[in-house]
Amino acid sequence: MKRRSFLKGTLATGATAVAVNAGLLTPSTVLADWNSAAFTSKTTDEALSGIFGSSTATDSADIKLKAPAIAENGAVTPIAVDATAIDGVESIAILASKNPMPLVCEYTFAPAALGFVSTRIKMGQTMNVLAVVKAGDKLLKAEQEVKVTIGGCGG
Repeated sequence: MKRRSFLKGTLATGATAVAVNAGLLTPSTVLADWNSAAFTSKTTDEALSGIFGSSTATDSADIKLKAPAIAENGAVTPIAVDATAIDGVESIAILASKNPMPLVCEYTFAPAALGFVSTRIKMGQTMNVLAVVKAGDKLLKAEQEVKVTIGGCGG
């Protein structure tokens, strides 16, 4: 690397860092818009109303919610939602009923995408995990209880 190129790169990086720290350069145009009403709600019904405009979802056997019956570490509970048997999946939301803010995540899908997500969520105690799928005008759900243990010894 040439000395001149190195000095130019260092100067540009330093100037950018100063601009960011001074608040002159902000990433606000890059950040995605988020639904603050849904994500700050205190109940599952409020969260569903904030996302979908309704809290009424019907149980569906077409949604396969895969979660452990016993999660030894509530900080990294693996959850998978498979709604590939449903046509026209527009979005999937995962909620943990007793978390202080129950809406954990919401995924929006393109028309040709398959309705499948896999993630890890944080749970503070034993509770129900809900997967809510929006397909067309329908809200469908699957629910499963996950027991969170402390240190893997029960609790």
